[in-house]
Amino acid sequence: TMQSSGHRFRDVEHHPLLAENDSYDSSSSEADMAERVWFIRDGCGMVCAIMTWLLVVYADFVVTFVMLLPSKDFWYSVINGVLFNCLAVLALSSHLRTMLTDPGAVPKGNATKEYMDNLQLKPGEVIYKCPKCCSIKPERAHHCSICKRCIRKMDHHCPWVNNCVGEKNQRFFVLFTMYIALISAHALVLCGFQFFSCVRGQWTECSDFSPPVTVILMIFLCLEGFLFLTFTAVMFGTQIHSICNDETEIERLKSEKPTWERRLRWEGMKSVFGGQPSLLWINPFAGFRIRRLLLRAKKGGPEFSV
Repeated sequence: TMQSSGHRFRDVEHHPLLAENDSYDSSSSEADMAERVWFIRDGCGMVCAIMTWLLVVYADFVVTFVMLLPSKDFWYSVINGVLFNCLAVLALSSHLRTMLTDPGAVPKGNATKEYMDNLQLKPGEVIYKCPKCCSIKPERAHHCSICKRCIRKMDHHCPWVNNCVGEKNQRFFVLFTMYIALISAHALVLCGFQFFSCVRGQWTECSDFSPPVTVILMIFLCLEGFLFLTFTAVMFGTQIHSICNDETEIERLKSEKPTWERRLRWEGMKSVFGGQPSLLWINPFAGFRIRRLLLRAKKGGPEFSV
């Protein structure tokens, strides 16, 4: 425990008393962080992220070149091809935005006397410092050992997106799980129709590939689709439940008693997705500015966590 003239530091790992928005005040370190692109250099996470993209590309290849292009029904191929590829683009875009968006990291090493004085706390008020990253710990923030930062409203660290899911990128993670579940379900339905068509036509003209190759490719796609659909559907439901109850997964697992005023269901949804319900809620490109991203990258370089 450290003491100053007006208030005290206390090294703890949870239950901070600092108000949620206090540490967003004029901090040069946080302003500098806001000008940088976020990326976590974690070997396992990067491998999982690359695998995610490869699996989506594989599914797109099988759907397009094995099932749709050889089909004699033109409109069946066009409608399903456009739908599947649009969902795939939305899924991968949501994945990128989840991975490259700062989840709500607290600046490292901001637990200084100067910064503490700027918070204008009452005499004797206790604030909490993370002993791992030497940062003032806002309310509902938790330390991530992989990101090596305290993350505001941290839900969990997901290796598949190589990032924490927190206050600023939870919306994109929800969209990622939703779109992956949708393309997985779509792929399974198309596989069912394709198997039926191939069996009925005795495997003669159902694919440009040989029957054994076609069967192997479709079996792998069915396994991938089933696993991804199960996993992402559960994650999507869990995330929506957490948002509606204003409780992160970490808070639920730790059975932390809320010291904050919980938002109502729709208030929680509007807080995460922004504003009233609209198509922007399901648009991963909303708020994205390529020019601003390039300027940030040029000015400050990527914000790495090592």
